[in-house]
Amino acid sequence: MRLRSVLAVAAVAVASGGIATTLDVPAAEAATVCAVDFTVNQWSTGFTADVKLTNTGPAVSSWTLTWSFPGDQRVTNGWNAQVSQSGRTVTASSVGWNGSLATGGSASFGFQATYSGTNAKPVDFALNGVSCAGDTPPSTSPSTSPSTSPSTSPSTNPDPNCPTWARCDGFENQAAGAPSGNWAVTYPDCQGAGTATVDKSVARTGSTSLRVDGAAGYCNHVFVRSTDILGLAGSALYVRYYVRHTTALPAAHITTVALRDANDGDRDLRFGGQNQALQWNRGSDDATLPEQSPAGVALSRPLPVNTWNCVEFKVSGADGTMETWLDGVSVPGLLQDGVPTHDVDGQWLNRTYRPKLTDLKLGWESYGEGADTLWYDDVAAGSSRIGC
Repeated sequence: MRLRSVLAVAAVAVASGGIATTLDVPAAEAATVCAVDFTVNQWSTGFTADVKLTNTGPAVSSWTLTWSFPGDQRVTNGWNAQVSQSGRTVTASSVGWNGSLATGGSASFGFQATYSGTNAKPVDFALNGVSCAGDTPPSTSPSTSPSTSPSTSPSTNPDPNCPTWARCDGFENQAAGAPSGNWAVTYPDCQGAGTATVDKSVARTGSTSLRVDGAAGYCNHVFVRSTDILGLAGSALYVRYYVRHTTALPAAHITTVALRDANDGDRDLRFGGQNQALQWNRGSDDATLPEQSPAGVALSRPLPVNTWNCVEFKVSGADGTMETWLDGVSVPGLLQDGVPTHDVDGQWLNRTYRPKLTDLKLGWESYGEGADTLWYDDVAAGSSRIGC
């Protein structure tokens, strides 16, 4: 098998003013797990790419294709896959209907991007972490020294896909039962019927996740807390996690992620839901993002049930701006860019907000109706967007 890359650099003129050619990359000597056709239509400052992934290895039920751009190419949107970019690294993940690939099976997707200068081809494609050229994947040996791998520490899970400027944890180094290490169960304000455990029966990747059983009614608060995972973040904090849950968000206010804010009286910045949609809530003054008007709620999103959802958010301590992505797509009602937006950030901008976040808590806090069971996996935090 050979990896084929197709890049538009010269040859056939197209109506949009772009040009397209086919370029063959020599076959790798080692066994391969995939082949990639990468066809580009480019113009002076941008291009679109059609990508065909063929699985030449064992059958998979879902796929993630990664590569690195050699220049300053930046992805702006994609289709038929969840496409995101962090630095020069691009990640394209299957959507529900095209994830299953038998041996020899193919899936196609596309994206649009910008560039300047030259638009050189990517060559380091990898399927589910394994090089399409047949190279040996990076070692995940626990003997790796934290001093030579800044993306991990004794409390975080060694992950070959974790950027050097982030810390990642899939809970794989935890035993079933009570969370341990730098993850500890905490009950803010009061303790009720909620529980949090390490689960070896449900996982997005590997064999382990964090399970939270959130009970209905006020004061059933339970979280699992870490300060270590935020250790490489700068003034702008980026967090990525996957969550699966069983019950749709209720009408009443609930919290599933909380971060202690040292610049706001050690009150929490809370992320959860209200009126059946995702919502940010500031513990010090109860301001919400978006505003809880029908128009504001409509600009947010529900959190789909019984599937793994990729949630990402950015909180800047420098200017207080915030952005949240669900499965790689920015949510308009959860964007606070410093410019007032009707029905979104009127409450949030009623005072200067410059957060200094010191911990990350995953769990459940109910303020009325609603119970839920949630699983968290593949948590990451760092100084740049990590991607799904």
